[in-house]
Amino acid sequence: MEAYLQKVYDQENLTREEMQSVARAIFAGDLTQAQIAAFLMALKIKGETIEEMQAIAETMQGVAIQLPIASENTMDNCGTGGDKSLSFNVSTTSAFVLAAAGIKVAKHGNRSISSKSGSADVCQELGIDISLGAEDMVYLLENAGIAFLFAPHVHPNMKYVMAVRRELNTPTIFNLIGPLTNPVKLETQLMGIYRRDLLEQTAQVLGKLGRKRAIVVNGGGFMDEASLAGENHYALLENGEVTRHTFLPEDVGLKSQGLEAIQGGDAARNAEILLSVLKAEPSAYYDTVILNAGLGLLAHGKAATLEAGIQMARDLIDSGEAYAKLTKLLACQKERLAG
Repeated sequence: MEAYLQKVYDQENLTREEMQSVARAIFAGDLTQAQIAAFLMALKIKGETIEEMQAIAETMQGVAIQLPIASENTMDNCGTGGDKSLSFNVSTTSAFVLAAAGIKVAKHGNRSISSKSGSADVCQELGIDISLGAEDMVYLLENAGIAFLFAPHVHPNMKYVMAVRRELNTPTIFNLIGPLTNPVKLETQLMGIYRRDLLEQTAQVLGKLGRKRAIVVNGGGFMDEASLAGENHYALLENGEVTRHTFLPEDVGLKSQGLEAIQGGDAARNAEILLSVLKAEPSAYYDTVILNAGLGLLAHGKAATLEAGIQMARDLIDSGEAYAKLTKLLACQKERLAG
């Protein structure tokens, strides 16, 4: 183990097998907090490779709580976080739109690490129970078409790194691979990332992890979401090939707006924003959600073009179907817990 750690300190890449060995040691609690912190920072300075990202993601999935869900029509739209934009919960809001389109959404997420309100925080504010067991999550996915998978709950071995991540207070490889480690074996995915330089690389990792189709996006203003604040960049994984694409909001019929237009607040404020979007109240928040939900529909293959996906997302919100998915989730949760 010391040799592997020294190799990273010396700015040398680890092989897939070496990274798996380090990851197993981390998740078994065999490394000290100081060793983990030093390793994460050395890896960040060196730069994470495809093999390293794949290896730690596979290892993390291997020790996660398993959810036996059919993967064909199930997706996630979790982002890395770490963009420091202080935006509202874009992917959580968009998840209800995707679910309204008939896609089963296994929404992977966490409490706030670098923002005021993480997806888990806003879900709790909405009345969604984030502490459900594996069978309960499967029930909600099958009956409501959407379930929230609280990362520390489905990845109990992450307890060995949570304190280090908070103390470092900077994005690490765990931000990059968090969305890759959904315990449901997904075939499609939309993933936001805060690092534009890793778009193609991350899409390739998704392919190695079994995704047949996926989009990795970095938005205008370098958000880990598609945004209205300038040029958006995304990598599309399709049929084993990765292609790079860019677009401006105006290219898809939306108005450009600065990041300040979609800033959120605490969990209570972000829950208000989420509900206002699902109730079809016009705003920059609404436009940002139809953009990201449209991209998710394209990633899943429900829409043939981004423009078609955005129109589909708009229709799902304006018709009340997206809001109905939230009420359906809460009703199924109440039914399950009462039973």
